[in-house]
Amino acid sequence: MHIDDVKKVCVVGAGAMGSQIALNTALYGYQVNLTDVSGEVLKKAQAWAQEYLEGRVARGKMTADKAAEAKKNLQFLPDLKSAAADADVVIEAVVEKLDIKRQLFAELDTICPPHTILATNSSTIVSSKIADATRRPDKVLNMHYFNPALVMELVEVVQGPHTSDETAEVIMELSRRTGKIPIHLKKEISGFVANRILGAVVREACSLLEKGIATHEEIDLAVEKALRYPMGPFRLMDLTGIDVSYLVRVQRFQETGQEEDRPPKVIEEKYKKGELGRKTGKGFYDYTQAQ
Repeated sequence: MHIDDVKKVCVVGAGAMGSQIALNTALYGYQVNLTDVSGEVLKKAQAWAQEYLEGRVARGKMTADKAAEAKKNLQFLPDLKSAAADADVVIEAVVEKLDIKRQLFAELDTICPPHTILATNSSTIVSSKIADATRRPDKVLNMHYFNPALVMELVEVVQGPHTSDETAEVIMELSRRTGKIPIHLKKEISGFVANRILGAVVREACSLLEKGIATHEEIDLAVEKALRYPMGPFRLMDLTGIDVSYLVRVQRFQETGQEEDRPPKVIEEKYKKGELGRKTGKGFYDYTQAQ
């Protein structure tokens, strides 16, 4: 398949990542179907998309015509078969559980046309663990967006040993044509590039905190003001979810058994307390008060 053959995209999973990936793709002229097993989640995604587009127009960041075109391009469908039956590319953004992803990809394999590329947005589960659930392993790969997907430019395209060069190139070009800057990883590795580097930063930041060398506020300030990161590691974990940080590290530690991959104690403690960041009102920072 050539990139010019890609007209319709299906995004499976209407959470924060999936809804933003879907809207971003629709803004660049592609016909997009967004689907989710939860009707409530899908309704929230539709309301969010409407609010986002109206807000951009109101602030002069987007023309009314562009917003109307994006709204026309984006459909919200509760039935997976209807959403994916004529898709050229499917982007999966569901929960980070291997058995669920394998089951979904097997189902998509029976629904989608033979030419359809099946991409997972996962940064923790490489596509070689999913591809053999389908009859098209050459058309399966990772297409990893960063949060928030509407804003962050980078997309990591990870080509597994089963993925064809043609498939990787189509997804690289689709990323470019939807306003992203892709990098091509020709070998699978857990965490890919950006998150492995970030993981090292978070691990050292947690070590400094656990040893009482500095507070989390001071460590964030050092990273932001000296290293010029837009956000320190503790604020970032609060934004993306401390549960995500913890569970990713648990999975990696289970896979490698390497001590450096074990979740830091401060992250584990926050997770067990249910202090997961912005989503719960408290993480390393308290969001029940003005920041």
